Amino acid sequence: MEQILALVAVENVAYHFDILYGYLLPDELKDKARKGMRVLVPFGRSKNAKRQGVIFSLGKPEENMRYKSVLALLDDEILISEEMLSIAEFLKNRTFCTYFEAVKTQIPSGLNYTTSVKYFAVEKEISAELSDTENEVYNYLLSFENPIDKKQVCSALGLSSETVVLDNLIKYGLVTKTYCAVKNMNDATNKCVELTDVGTEQKLTAKQKSVMDTLSDVGICTVKEICYFTGVTTAVINTLEKKGMVRVFDKEYYRIPETTLTDDSANREIILTPQQKTAFEGIVEKYKSGGGVGLLYGITGSGKTSVFLSVIDEVIKDGKQVIVMVPEISLTPQMMAVFKGRYGSEVAIFHSALSAGERRDEYKRVKDGVVKIAVGTRSAVFAPFDNLGLIVIDEEQEHTYKSESSPRYQTVDVAKFRASSHGALVLLSSATPSIESYCYAKNGKYDLFTLTERYGEAVLPEVSLVDMKKDRKAGNKYNISSELLEFLEANLNNKKQSILLINRRGYNTFAACDSCGSVINCPSCSISMTYHTANNRLMCHYCGYSAPFTKKCPECNKDDVRYAGYGTQRIEKEIEELL
Repeated sequence: MEQILALVAVENVAYHFDILYGYLLPDELKDKARKGMRVLVPFGRSKNAKRQGVIFSLGKPEENMRYKSVLALLDDEILISEEMLSIAEFLKNRTFCTYFEAVKTQIPSGLNYTTSVKYFAVEKEISAELSDTENEVYNYLLSFENPIDKKQVCSALGLSSETVVLDNLIKYGLVTKTYCAVKNMNDATNKCVELTDVGTEQKLTAKQKSVMDTLSDVGICTVKEICYFTGVTTAVINTLEKKGMVRVFDKEYYRIPETTLTDDSANREIILTPQQKTAFEGIVEKYKSGGGVGLLYGITGSGKTSVFLSVIDEVIKDGKQVIVMVPEISLTPQMMAVFKGRYGSEVAIFHSALSAGERRDEYKRVKDGVVKIAVGTRSAVFAPFDNLGLIVIDEEQEHTYKSESSPRYQTVDVAKFRASSHGALVLLSSATPSIESYCYAKNGKYDLFTLTERYGEAVLPEVSLVDMKKDRKAGNKYNISSELLEFLEANLNNKKQSILLINRRGYNTFAACDSCGSVINCPSCSISMTYHTANNRLMCHYCGYSAPFTKKCPECNKDDVRYAGYGTQRIEKEIEELL
């Protein structure tokens, strides 16, 4: 039989040695193994060391080359699609991660395997002289038919996790060590029952007949429901199964996250303003002409969500799928309320606050084609749709769209890569777009759609910019401008409230010597210290280092340190003086 070579991305490989390693497929796996399936392979010089891997391609082995063989196939069906494999290559080349890291980041942890070490006793004549502990461990392992892990041995026999007893037994040839791939999480299933083709000619009890009648009416039913509606115990169902009259089987169900918020108004017809309609028509034209990237730049309250919801309606009508991303988990429930209210169960959710089981099942709902829209944070960009039409990235300027762990990808880059392979549209939406996106839009690389008017009767707040230099020349010695003080006094007199925002903590944010010019910095971080009046100390806001308040310069020893800048404590004091 012709040999088949699998090129495999192996886990836990250093970046400098990360290549696709070749393994031969044993005869029993040749008809089962496919690209995108996970395998267990031997790796390194140790004969017992085994690692997970992902098949990237299948082909013929080179002549005069020696290859190891694949040990086991971990998947029954293809988990990683052709597109996911191409995304993995894109991430490896762009973010300098390994192939396996690039694949692993695309699938939820609940679908991953963990490679664990297990021990198995070999029944043979003992030639070496064993200690009492070694004898005890050996006999304990002999009592099991299957390999068990070290943690179980140590827990049962009261041994330290650092014990070398197992290693000694391996040297004596009495114990073998093996590596096993274990699922992180199993599918959620219900025990179900249905009628078989066997007739009802056999004699039945009243309880058995009630079960048969119920199944005849409803078809498939869970064992729990049958017991509830008929009042029988599982023993009755087991008896019917032995007679061959019913079939009991496990049926998978999805763990769908609960959405407490629902926005009923989201299902109403969206009426667009003339400006919104212009943007909508331009975006739909861009989508229908082969996709690309567009920037929806609209002021706060201009109704950007209404525009891209209308676009989503058009994409769904075409039978295509949609990914909508938000920058933070806290925004996901609000967005889900809108989408659940409008699209119902055709929406999946992706974010880190879900349980491992929920993340696994939401992923499978997308992969199985149950849903058409995925809403979530950064990880939603990997939703395994096979017919993408639109990717919306709301508040696209936010830093949370950049991954801080390997692979350190930028979500917009991955979205553009996926859109190019599907002929889809990437729609960036923001009231304050990133400099890069706005530059690309102005230069014609992205299409620009602008909303300058607030929706309905809403108006933008009035904003005043005050030149504090002129204010100081007019005699104001405070950091609160004269104009701001007037508004604060008016609000107080009218029994209204005011909020002041300042982006610095402490009293003074800067301390420098007027004699030598040196700045008092943190000795660990080399950033300027901030003076706090509450504890009368200079503090570093980066590492927490603090020092007593002083007027003496640490460099020239002159009492000429000047404190400048202002933070929340100083503004608070000025408000107390003024009001």
